[in-house]
Amino acid sequence: MHSNIINSLHIDAKKIIDDVIKENQPQEAVREALQKHKFSKNIYLLAIGKAAWTMAQAAERELGERIKKGIVITKYDHSRGDLQGMEIIEAGHPISDENTLTAAEKAIEMAQNLGADDELLFLISGGGSALFEYPLEGLTLDDIKQVNSMLLACGADIIEINMIRKRLSRVKAGRFAQICSPAKVFTVALSDVLGDKLDSIASGPSAPDSSTVQDAMNVIDKYKLDVSRKILEYLKMETPKSLDNAQYAVTGSVRKLCESAARAALKLGYAPHVLCAEMNCEAREAGRFISSIAKEICAPCGGDSQKEKIKKPYAVIFGGETVVTLKGNGKGGRNQELVLSAAEGIAGLENILVFSLSSDGTDGPTDAAGGIADGASSAKLKEKGLSLRGMLDNNDSYNALCAIGGLIKTGPTGTNVNDVTVILAK
Repeated sequence: MHSNIINSLHIDAKKIIDDVIKENQPQEAVREALQKHKFSKNIYLLAIGKAAWTMAQAAERELGERIKKGIVITKYDHSRGDLQGMEIIEAGHPISDENTLTAAEKAIEMAQNLGADDELLFLISGGGSALFEYPLEGLTLDDIKQVNSMLLACGADIIEINMIRKRLSRVKAGRFAQICSPAKVFTVALSDVLGDKLDSIASGPSAPDSSTVQDAMNVIDKYKLDVSRKILEYLKMETPKSLDNAQYAVTGSVRKLCESAARAALKLGYAPHVLCAEMNCEAREAGRFISSIAKEICAPCGGDSQKEKIKKPYAVIFGGETVVTLKGNGKGGRNQELVLSAAEGIAGLENILVFSLSSDGTDGPTDAAGGIADGASSAKLKEKGLSLRGMLDNNDSYNALCAIGGLIKTGPTGTNVNDVTVILAK
C-alpha cells in the first residue's frame, strides 16, 4: 500500500478532529443566549451533563456575582477546577451512582427554596440523564439502573431510553421545573439528540413531555423488556404536558458539528459533502453502509457520469448517533464498532480512511472518543492473530482497534453535540 497517502490521510484526520472539537465548544453559544435573555433580580444556577463545567464557566464570566448560588453536576474527571460561588459534584455516567443522588438532593433543595422573584438558569448538556437523577418515591436507584441496563443492551435509541427512564424520575420530564415553581426557569441546552427535542435532551427536566403512556408501553413491547409490575405501574403515570414557568434556548447541534467537519476538510483541500446529519441505526450496519460509499468513491470512473463528478480529495460527512445491540461481552462504543465494521468493507483500498467519534470525548464506557481505520486495518488485525469478524461479534471493537493503533483519544472535550463520522479519500 502507498504508505505516504495513508500517512497523509491520518494527519488530515487528526487536524479535522482537532478543529471540530475546538469549533464546537459551548462558551460562545452560552454567552449569546444569556445576553439575549432578561433575567430576574436573583439568579441561581444548575448545570448538568458532560459539558456542565464549560457551560457554567461561560455563565460565570457573563453574569459574575449576579449568580447567588450554583451547582454543577458533571461526569468524573470532567471538572476543570473551581468556579466562583459554585459547588462542583462529579458523578457516574453512563450508570448513575450515590454521588448522583447526593447532587440531585442538593439541586432539589435549592429549587424548593426559590421564590417568585428568583430565576434558575439551567444549563443542560448530553449525559444529563444519568448525571441528574432522583427516583420517584417508592423506587430506588437500583430500580432505575436495572431498567437502564436493559434499554442499553437491547439496542434502544436515545429517545426511547429517555422516554422510559424519565417516567421513573422525580427530576425528569418537566418535573424539576415544577419543583422550582413559582420561580422562573431559563434553560440553555446543548443538544446531543437528533431533532434537538427539548424533552429528550437530558430527558427534559425543565420541558413539557411530549411522550405518552402508550408511547412508553410501545417501547416495552417493541424490545420485549421483562420489567417488574412495580415499574409498569410507574410507567403508566402521566408526565407534565405544559409548564408556565419555563423558557428555553437550544445551542449547538449535530448539524453544526457536521458543518464544522466540512469546513475543516475544505481548509485541507478536500471537497466536502455532508451526506446525512441524522444517522440513527445499528453501528455495525452504519459501518457497512459507509464502507460501501467509500468503495464507490474509490472505484474507477469509467463511463459513469455520476462518478466523474466526484473530485478527489473528497470528504463525506455523517452525523447522528448509532446504537449497539450487545450480543458479546467485549469492550467498545458505537463509534468504535462503526469504524471496525467499516474497516472490513474498505480492506485493501489504498486511498481511503474512515473515522468516527463522539464529540464529548467518551465513546461508550471507554476512555476513547472513537476510532479510525484505513485500507490496511483489516490486514493488521490478521497479522496480530485477531479476527475482525470475531471481534465485531463479541462487541470488542475497543481491543481490536487498540491492537492496531486505531483508537481516537481526546480526553473530556468540554462539549457534547453527538457524533460525527468522516470518509476521507485521496
